[in-house]
Amino acid sequence: MLLIMVGVTAWPLVRTIWLSLSSATIGGDPAQWVGLDNYLDAIRNPEFQESLGRTLYFTLVSVGMELVLGLLVGLMLNQRFKGRAVARALLVLPWALPTIVNAMMWRLIDGPEYGALNALLFQSGLIADYRSWLGDPSVAIEMVILADVWKNYPFVALIVLAALQTVPEDLYEAARLDGAGAWTRFLNVTLPGILGPLSVAIVLRTIEAFKVFDIVYVMTKGGPLDTTKPVSFVVYQEAFSYLRIGSGAAYAILMAGFSACLIAGYVFLLRKQESAT
Repeated sequence: MLLIMVGVTAWPLVRTIWLSLSSATIGGDPAQWVGLDNYLDAIRNPEFQESLGRTLYFTLVSVGMELVLGLLVGLMLNQRFKGRAVARALLVLPWALPTIVNAMMWRLIDGPEYGALNALLFQSGLIADYRSWLGDPSVAIEMVILADVWKNYPFVALIVLAALQTVPEDLYEAARLDGAGAWTRFLNVTLPGILGPLSVAIVLRTIEAFKVFDIVYVMTKGGPLDTTKPVSFVVYQEAFSYLRIGSGAAYAILMAGFSACLIAGYVFLLRKQESAT
């Protein structure tokens, strides 16, 4: 197992780091050692800076909405009501859809001529004319976030639902006997009981959201006017469009570093909350 992990994880990482310190290109001159020049060029690149900020916005908003929505849905599905089994089964459907299929579906929903979103809002009297949601730079990234949230909030909800099964019922009974209300029981019984699994869900979703590529590529291809272009697009273009493998590897290492810092911040806040409760 250790040899397999070294082969599929450690060696590619070491190889990528080595490439990031060189001038390697596809089909070009032999690679030369350039040290940290690729990293410095990436940090000074306005396109990389803008895409990084855009990716952080996408990650924070998307994961935040998924956390809130997944937590609410998980708590709701933990209650006893008629049709609960059917509701739990339906919850899995958005998450089970391939990301490409989900992106194509939402691209059709947001369509400027025959999209279901325009039809719904127009017939409800909320808009006067049909609108190109994915072609509007002011709202395009929010529409991509909406599609990503719809796809991935069931993942958080399922983890919350599974974690709720492990919280002892007698703790709730004791809290009720002490006169604790619903909000107090949530803060002092439910949240501490699910905080561990919830932190795992947040970390996994943060990693996935920060390296978003496929859903953006299908829905907008980074447009309009690069307003939805994530940092993964810049990495892809640098390495495979401009054929600069060395600088593309540096972009990828920086992207992984920023993702690790973001995850560390999440874990720190959750551990702080866990110790406080």
